[in-house]
This record gives sequence, C-alpha cells and structure tokens, in this order.
Amino acid sequence: MTRPRRERVPAALGMLAGLGAAFFILPLAGLLARAPWGDALTALSAPETLEALRLSLVASLTATAVSLLLGVPLAWVYARVEFPGRNLLRALTTLPMVLPPVVGGIALLLAFGRRGLLGMLLERGFGITLPFTTAGVVMAETFVSMPFLVLTVEAGLRSLDSRYEEAARTLGAGRWTVLGRVTLPLIAPSLFAGAVLSWARALGEFGATITFAGNFPGRTQTMPLAVYLLLESRPEASFILSLVLLAVSLAVLVGLRDRWLGSP
Repeated sequence: MTRPRRERVPAALGMLAGLGAAFFILPLAGLLARAPWGDALTALSAPETLEALRLSLVASLTATAVSLLLGVPLAWVYARVEFPGRNLLRALTTLPMVLPPVVGGIALLLAFGRRGLLGMLLERGFGITLPFTTAGVVMAETFVSMPFLVLTVEAGLRSLDSRYEEAARTLGAGRWTVLGRVTLPLIAPSLFAGAVLSWARALGEFGATITFAGNFPGRTQTMPLAVYLLLESRPEASFILSLVLLAVSLAVLVGLRDRWLGSP
C-alpha cells in the first residue's frame, strides 16, 4: 500500500485540527482525571456491578449471535440478488444506525409490546412477553447493532472475487459447499469486523434498552443503564464503569483501524 505523502501543515489548518482533536480528547481526559482510582476495585467488585456486567456480556453476545444468524443471509441477499425495492429495504433495515435509540425502543414496543402488532398475538397465543425482560434486552440490542454487521458483510461480499466461487462450482461443488468452504472463509475478515462492531454497539446500547426493557437490576439493567443510575446516587462509581466501557470501545476502534484505513 502506498504510504501517505508527508506535507507541511499550514498554521491555520493545524490549529483547527488541534482544536478538533481537543474537542474529543478533553472529555476523556476529564473522565480519567476525575475517576476515583483508589476505589476502582471496590466499585468493580460490587454485586450490582458484577450483575450488570454479567447481563451486559450475556445479552450483547447473544445479540451478536442473532445478528450473525439473521444478518449474514440478509447481507448476502443485498449483495447478490437484484429485486425491486432492494435499496428501500436496505435503507429500512439499516435505519437503526441513525435512528434515535429511544425512537427505536418505542417502535419495538409498538411492534412487540403487549398491545403491539405482534406482541399481542405472542402473549395471547403462546404466553410470551418480551418487554421488560432479558429477552427484551437482547431484542433491543440486536435491533440497533445488526445493521453494522449487515453493511460490513455486504461490503465484503461485493468486494469478493467471484471467480473463486465459479471455479468451485465448475469442479462440482454444490451451493452450500461453495458458501461454507469458499465464500465464508474469503469474507472472514468482514465477518469478524462486522461481528465485533455489532457486539460493541450492543454492549453500549442504552436508549432502546431502557425504553423497551426497562431498568430492573438483575433482569434488564446492563452496564450503560447501571452507569446512568449510579450517576445520580454514586457519581464516582459511575466514572469507573464508564472507563470500562470506554476501554472496550477504544480497543474495538484500534483493533479495526486497519480494516477501515489500512496500515500506513
């Protein structure tokens, strides 16, 4: 890959770039400076913190698994199948990326709530209630995180050299064999990147979760919700939990940097 050309930075441009960087760095520096490091172990080992962390990991990993199960076939259809309304359908299924999370939570309530379009049938016919349950947390996190996986995997499929798949078919491989032994291994980097992005988004989800699933300790209270609750009662403890989520997000961005920008 060609290395970026080094250029002299004009003073005005450098000053504006520095202000732009400071706008993002200063809040993080404030969080690091005000965090009660001496009480970090106590805050992280508190039963309510461990329970929120456990629920966050279980729900976000489950949401990622559901996103893989449903999102990979959806990405394949978008990348390989031409049909009327494809662009509109893609826009609708990736809308949660830009939709305010609270609006997403309200939409989930209207669809899967006790009086929702499908929720009423689920409750009356099967006794299944999704709002304000752990399953509701998983559903809310899947709703906001799956679009990241779909777009990433679709991009990987579109950039794939189809000659490898054609060669496998010529040699007698069936459709599922080609998919499992050729297509998926070739787009493995996109699958991994999409899954990690989806997991990180699910781990940090707040608005749709609190709207659709509520904030019940041990049942629906994830780490972001615990941070919000602690900010009112024990601000110092909320700083520590915020740093945990910050560290996870930073690790994801640094780890996937080469995927987006390439290595300089």
